[in-house]
Amino acid sequence: MIMGKRSIQLPHVFLLVVSQLILNPALANGDAEKIRCIERERQALLKFKEAVIDNYGRFPSWGNTTQDCCKWEGVHCSNHNSTSHVTMLDLHDRLLGGKISPSLLELHHLRYLDLSRNFFEEISIPKFIGSLRRLRYLNLADMDFSGPIPHQFSNLSDLRHLDLGYNSMLNTENLEWLSHLSLLNHVDLSLVSIFNATGWVQSISNLPFLKELYLPQCYLPDITHFSSLRFNSSASLSVVDLSANSLSSSIYNWLFNFSSSLVDIYLGENELKGSIPNAFGDMVSLTNLGLYGNKLEGGLPKSFGNLSHLQSLDLSGNILTEELHELLQKLSGSKKSLQILYLDHNQLSGSFPRNIGNLPSLVDLSLTENQITGSLPDLSVVFPSLESLNLKNNQLNGTVDRGLGKLHKLTSFNCAFNSLKGIISEAYFSNLSSLWDLELSYNRLSFNISSDWIPPFQLEEIRLSSCKLGPRFPKWLQTQKSVWTLDISSAGIAGNIPSWFWDLSPRLDVLNLSHNQINGMLPDQILKFQNAKTIDLSNNRLRGPIPLVPKWLLSLNLSKNKFGGLLSFLCAITGELLIYLDLSNNRLSGELPYCLCHFKDLSIISLAYNNLYGKIPNSIGSLRQIEILNLRSNNFSGKVPASLKKCTKLSIIDFRDNRFTGIVPEWLGTHLTSLIVLILRSNEFNGSIPRQICHLNNIQLLDLSHNRLSGNIPPCFSNFTALVETKNSNATTSFNYGAAFGGINDDDGTYAANAFVQWKGQDLEYSKNLGLLKLIDLSGNILSGKVPEQIGSLVGLNSLNLSRNTLTGEIIQEIGRMEMLESLDLSNNRFFGEIPRSLAQLHFLSVLNLSSNNLSGKIPSSTQLQSFSASAYSGNPELCGLPLPNKCPGEETPITTHAKDRSIELDEDRSSRQGFYFSMGLGFFFGFCGAFWTIVYNSRSRHAFFMFLNNMTDQIYVNITLNWARLRRRL
Repeated sequence: MIMGKRSIQLPHVFLLVVSQLILNPALANGDAEKIRCIERERQALLKFKEAVIDNYGRFPSWGNTTQDCCKWEGVHCSNHNSTSHVTMLDLHDRLLGGKISPSLLELHHLRYLDLSRNFFEEISIPKFIGSLRRLRYLNLADMDFSGPIPHQFSNLSDLRHLDLGYNSMLNTENLEWLSHLSLLNHVDLSLVSIFNATGWVQSISNLPFLKELYLPQCYLPDITHFSSLRFNSSASLSVVDLSANSLSSSIYNWLFNFSSSLVDIYLGENELKGSIPNAFGDMVSLTNLGLYGNKLEGGLPKSFGNLSHLQSLDLSGNILTEELHELLQKLSGSKKSLQILYLDHNQLSGSFPRNIGNLPSLVDLSLTENQITGSLPDLSVVFPSLESLNLKNNQLNGTVDRGLGKLHKLTSFNCAFNSLKGIISEAYFSNLSSLWDLELSYNRLSFNISSDWIPPFQLEEIRLSSCKLGPRFPKWLQTQKSVWTLDISSAGIAGNIPSWFWDLSPRLDVLNLSHNQINGMLPDQILKFQNAKTIDLSNNRLRGPIPLVPKWLLSLNLSKNKFGGLLSFLCAITGELLIYLDLSNNRLSGELPYCLCHFKDLSIISLAYNNLYGKIPNSIGSLRQIEILNLRSNNFSGKVPASLKKCTKLSIIDFRDNRFTGIVPEWLGTHLTSLIVLILRSNEFNGSIPRQICHLNNIQLLDLSHNRLSGNIPPCFSNFTALVETKNSNATTSFNYGAAFGGINDDDGTYAANAFVQWKGQDLEYSKNLGLLKLIDLSGNILSGKVPEQIGSLVGLNSLNLSRNTLTGEIIQEIGRMEMLESLDLSNNRFFGEIPRSLAQLHFLSVLNLSSNNLSGKIPSSTQLQSFSASAYSGNPELCGLPLPNKCPGEETPITTHAKDRSIELDEDRSSRQGFYFSMGLGFFFGFCGAFWTIVYNSRSRHAFFMFLNNMTDQIYVNITLNWARLRRRL
């Protein structure tokens, strides 16, 4: 994004020097030695110091009896004869605490006060500061103040510079008080809440000398009555930052009144819609323009060709659909000035231009997340000064031109997540001596580099996932001694990790060698990466015990290897910062170590598919940040510890295939209300299903199957809010644990939870799509009684499995309301009575099993129910009708034929054949349409459509059956 206010201000030291010269002319005349402060003001400063907590000794000179207070750190005085007044107090960024003493009121001549970026204990801004009437410069930014801005500030009529920004808990009802500060030329209220200030534009317009205005993320109300505004003709705004509010395009009406003076405009993250106005092209002084994060459409106006001073343009995060070469052509007027161009997250199309005239000054070009196609040509012709090029997540599908190597100033090159192909040789990099960031992941590129090549660069970021680098370890990496991030996953690398690898870089922060064929044992040398925060060696062939690992790890993934031994290595991670731990699919054994409870920030634990055993220690309750706990397919035993109820952030629990005993804890429902997935399948739980489990409003996957649960199904299952709704819930089973990683790449730190579930009769693994699945499986227990009719309210459910229990009663009529049901298994129970006709309304149903019950009567006629095989209904002796072979009573009525009617029968036979073929064609047509529109329509439309379709297909079915019976008799 375009750098905002902080990056374009003059350096603080320069401002300090200038301010001293303005406020202190004696310094320019070399009379500093004559300065002597007034004793009253000296005592005021000492009282100020007494109230301050200075843990870091940032102004030790204060209080020195032999030194004049005008020479104290941060204090500056004027020069009047033999004594001087304190005019300037600058203690910004000193890590000071305590309180701001009102003794500052004794500094009657104070003109400059800067206490910004300290941590005073004041809850609100001291009101007495509004009585320092000679102040010209006031900076209280980033001090964690809260509450309202004191109304006394309206008394500071001599103020030129006001900065209260980055106090996010500060607020003001309106900006009317600013109107009294008519000399202001700089106002910064960044992040200050200005909720109700409907007249804020008028207040700002009444400041005739205002040049710089910063009001980002202030909750500014939109402009609604522009026609009533009055403007001071002498206003000369040059910088305006109104980003991250909810302003509409009506802001243009006010902004374009300053077309001749505006230099920097930041309107990012607002509600701007429609086309980009031509009027921006009339701002001939415009240097920086930020319109990112809006809903702007189309392309650039041709008038942008007039912006000969434009240096940076940020249009990221809009809906621009222009072709790339057309957009670049319109910027030709800025070719001598344009340095930064951000067009990320739009819908730009077309390929890279090979010749549009060049943009010789362009340094930074970012086109992430667009629809750019074709090859990557020689860009040195168009952008000869390019230093940073980001083309991530586009549709580039050609080759990379060797002209890339001509961009000798290139420092960062990112082409990840495209479909580029071809061979990359060392010739591509021969002139890129400044390159430090190389990202080509997820392309189809093959590296053909000689083993003795010595690169001209020292890379800090290397991301080459899915590029073919193997089968040998790329030896050129041995020369890279400054690497922070190394991702060469899925690179076709095989064999042992070479010994030189562990000397790669002590600065290594991220290491990803996953999805290769690396084998052998992991040596202790991994500790050489002492600063590593994330290590991913998953999906390889590594074996043996896990050695000690770096102590500051945040993320460790060693899953899908052949590691054995105990988990004791975890106790050596003394940094205790671990957030993500995945050791699944190995050969680990032993019990969970007690030291696991030391990782207070641990969010994700996956230990599935190992040989771990024993009870879960009560200390697990100390992991208050845990969201995923996956212990699937081990030998854990005993009861689920009650301390786990303290882990209230848990979203996924998977204890499948262990030997847990006892009852299903009631506190699962009362304390872990964030649960989305609860899998207790194939354990030894007993007792009844607790009613408290019905408090799990977010539950989408509930699997209690294959235990020893008894009693009735609670009727309160209708409280499962996520299963009652047909729409997709906001819940997710993908977790971004990387948010806590300082500076980590966007692609890191995302974990997609996985689970094996019984789906349509098969044991299937779901990962990225797990959050879309809505399932209840209570099969293989000893549940009894009737199925509560409230189950029918779970209209969003995809799969219901109640098989292999002792449930009785009739199948509930309400089952026809479960319109999203795709799989229904009620087999091996004691259900009796007829199959409800409402079952025919489940038009998504593709798996049905009602076998081995006591059902009776005729199977309802519908295309859906007759499409299942006879095995879906077998084991119900009293059940009849298609697709079962046994006919229902009265279905076979003999029909006699007389010779005298033979000619009529022949006509009837012909008619029957025609009707049969017509019905077959019509049936196929409606069947095809039914499948198509099922995908297209929403749930209510689908329901109405299928009611019509069902009636129609029933008539077709009867017609086919009668005609077929006649045809068989004739034949």
